[in-house]
Amino acid sequence: MTLQQLKYIVAIDRYRSFAKAADALGISQPTLSAMLVKLEEELDVRIFERSNKSVTPTIAGEKIIRQAERAIAEAERINELVSEDKGDVAGDLRLSVGPTISPYILPKFIRFYTEDYPQVRLAINELKGDAMLTELQLGHIDAAIAVSGNTRQGILEIPLYTEKFMVYLSADCWRKLPVFHPENLEHEKMWIMRDAQCLRDSAFSFCKARTKGRRVYEAGSIDTLVRIVDENGGFTIIPQMHLPFLTDAQRENVRPIEGDYLSQRRVSLYIREDYIRQAMLNTITKTLLRFMPAGMMEERIAKYGVKL
Repeated sequence: MTLQQLKYIVAIDRYRSFAKAADALGISQPTLSAMLVKLEEELDVRIFERSNKSVTPTIAGEKIIRQAERAIAEAERINELVSEDKGDVAGDLRLSVGPTISPYILPKFIRFYTEDYPQVRLAINELKGDAMLTELQLGHIDAAIAVSGNTRQGILEIPLYTEKFMVYLSADCWRKLPVFHPENLEHEKMWIMRDAQCLRDSAFSFCKARTKGRRVYEAGSIDTLVRIVDENGGFTIIPQMHLPFLTDAQRENVRPIEGDYLSQRRVSLYIREDYIRQAMLNTITKTLLRFMPAGMMEERIAKYGVKL
């Protein structure tokens, strides 16, 4: 049994297709099939059930694959230990970012990161919270950026920044008022996107008051909500980092939120508890500091970076 064979069965499990797994591994499909058969014969157990339409792990195969993932992760840590000892920042960084955060950080993050760390092979995908944590646990990604408060055994959360929410009002909705008072909820339309705005630390009081407005609409993006308000009146709440996406005329419709209402969201970096590449994690925080609004990043991270 070799480490390469273990990587092969993990790839087959991930793609559930010999053709896709072989393509990802950079080998031919017959070679992959032959290596699997050889491993099954060596272990005297069937790892996958195959048919013309599907490839699924057997009960024994599931256990073998999980152990293979752990073995691969431990082997990769040897290279990581050596790199950290040398102070090198190179190799792979597999990062996931939540879909309600990615529009605001990824365009600049990718540009600055690839400029500053050309020796790092950066790969980014978008995943929602549960899927993201699962990928972290399985070792399929190295780190994730998502709204704070996600918890799972074996996962470490590092607070990154706190972003305020503001109110976006229609042109005929309290335009003369310098600030927005939530007690006005009962008198106007409130437009809400649950996934982005009804989170633990994001304008939670607005979500509790959803039944007070004359109408609440479930939209799919902040951009959609802004356009709905422009056409239909009422108001919505937008994250601070959405302000650059607005036109000059639209920015006239933005107001801060007054009163004892929690109107912010915290965003964190998630890693496995056994992740050791501190220098690699700090490439993420240093890149964010290049373009994040002043004072938004956690003070400890801004001053000292990530300390494992």
